[in-house]
Amino acid sequence: MEPPYRTWVEISRAQIAANFRAVRALVGPAVEVVPVVKADAYGHGAVEVARIVAREGARWLAVSTVEEGVALREAGIAARILVMADTLESSRAAFLEYALTPVVVSLDDLRAFEAWLAGRGAELRYHLKVDTGMGRLGVIGSAEEIARAVRAAQRLRLEGLMSHLASAADYASPQTDEQIRRFTELLTALRRVGIVPAYAHLASTIPVAYARREAWFGMVRTGHALYGYVSPARGPAPKPVLEVKPALTWKARILSVKQVPAGWPIGYGAMFRAPRPMRIGILGVGYADGLPHRLSNRGQVIAHGRFAPILGAVSMDLTTVDLSDCPEAAPGDAVTLIGEEGAARQDAQQLARLAGTISYDVLCGIRARVKRVYV
Repeated sequence: MEPPYRTWVEISRAQIAANFRAVRALVGPAVEVVPVVKADAYGHGAVEVARIVAREGARWLAVSTVEEGVALREAGIAARILVMADTLESSRAAFLEYALTPVVVSLDDLRAFEAWLAGRGAELRYHLKVDTGMGRLGVIGSAEEIARAVRAAQRLRLEGLMSHLASAADYASPQTDEQIRRFTELLTALRRVGIVPAYAHLASTIPVAYARREAWFGMVRTGHALYGYVSPARGPAPKPVLEVKPALTWKARILSVKQVPAGWPIGYGAMFRAPRPMRIGILGVGYADGLPHRLSNRGQVIAHGRFAPILGAVSMDLTTVDLSDCPEAAPGDAVTLIGEEGAARQDAQQLARLAGTISYDVLCGIRARVKRVYV
């Protein structure tokens, strides 16, 4: 029986578990798999996803903010939690109180965190992020400079060294090879002077899925793959070796169906005018739910196994579609925005291409008022 909502997503626990197992089987037992559950697990629900992968044996999780880590702890999640982008002074107390592991992104932050811990007589494990060419967060410095700072921070124990790849899907660019080289050389130089982190990690989904093993080291951070997606590569890329399937289906109900005459305007700004008499359906979903406004007059949904084009502007709460070729569609019926019905299929990557964005944006953009139903 379908849920009694205007719009909702159905998330398959079994598929998330299967995707995690697929990643783990590919990288092998010597590589730690860290499921990335930031941004509410890319819209899939961080607490529930964390519980699923914990049952599958995940020992680490990665989030972006302290608040995300605290929410997992308060939900009873016991795995190690790596907080990848939040070392603000206001966040520090939570690392101790909730046993979270910070990613330190500058040597100034390292020194400030050390002083803060000294004032409390506390110690903490951390991962250090280095900038190997992404140009965002991370230390830019020599091995000697980093080693001195690490040794000086006696209350902070270096557990991991990490970086992030900027162009992993672009096999026409030398940037990924250059970043791997820089990271490897820095790691080797640190080990040579006695700085030996237990974990080194550089790879997210793309280097895993395309078997770029030189980027794996002893830990990989997989988010997109966990939810069933591998972005297509550009340039002379090998075939992906990771098989995963989307875990999320997005549906919305038809609120009303009616006939309009030829020439009738539809939606804000009369962006569409019916070229002929048409049967239209008004859906209970709009950009306030996360359906991209850029799908106006160019997107489509699946109704009773057939594609139904979006007509006119996607508005805040409503979207109009053409049901002329779907005479059986009626008010109360559900249509599929992401998912499949019979031979018709539309995933977040396809929706993103139509909207001129990326699948991460589509998934993370599904708003909180869209009910999450776990199946």
